Amino acid sequence: MRAGVAAERNTSVRAIWKREMQSYFYTPVGYVFIGVFLLISSVMFFLSILKQHSGDLPTFIGEMSYLWMLLSPVLTMRLLAEERQKSTDQLLLTSPVSLVSIVCGKYLAAVTVLAATAALTWLYVLVVAIYGTVYPAELAVNYLGFILQGCAFAALDLYLSAWAPTPVVAAVLGFGANLVVWMIDLIGAQASEAWVTEAVEFMSLYARNEAFLMGQFSPAGVVYEVSVVIACLAMTVHHLERRRLRG
Repeated sequence: MRAGVAAERNTSVRAIWKREMQSYFYTPVGYVFIGVFLLISSVMFFLSILKQHSGDLPTFIGEMSYLWMLLSPVLTMRLLAEERQKSTDQLLLTSPVSLVSIVCGKYLAAVTVLAATAALTWLYVLVVAIYGTVYPAELAVNYLGFILQGCAFAALDLYLSAWAPTPVVAAVLGFGANLVVWMIDLIGAQASEAWVTEAVEFMSLYARNEAFLMGQFSPAGVVYEVSVVIACLAMTVHHLERRRLRG
């Protein structure tokens, strides 16, 4: 019986994922996200790699990671907020599909677009490999941290999309929250109390990524990033469950 429930849930997740993927590319959202990301990252690549005649890919990947803060809200803003704006959320909340399947399906669609965008940035790696030296093991660790950080921001912004009445509000909330995460990291670095700095570094999505950027695989970093994703998705399900109970 458990196998049947699991199979049904997987089918539901796949159906929602497929629906959201179609929505990304039947509308400009997916193209805008990928296009803007690649445009900005191309300018960054020219300035930090080509113009400087540098092959420092880890530093460049670290710079690209700030684009998650700027663009992740674009990727997630409509996933739940648009359902609410169009009043289709009631159909979603009262459907026989579990809320876990709904949230996971929508989140996986966002992560798929995110991962596809990250894969396209390997064109920069190819350029560096043609004219310089690339270290595959180090690069794999760099990209692991890069993608995990993007997944964490996507989960946070999806949670905020569940609270927003419209996609525009969801985008503003997401950008604001991402900016706060970045500012807290800066404040922690300037704090006079050592315990404050240590606490911020422990919770910081940016500090956790530093080991990956240095080519060091960090199990603690992986666990933390995955924990952030799970926590945000669980809070999203809980929020939707409360709305379902309120009718």
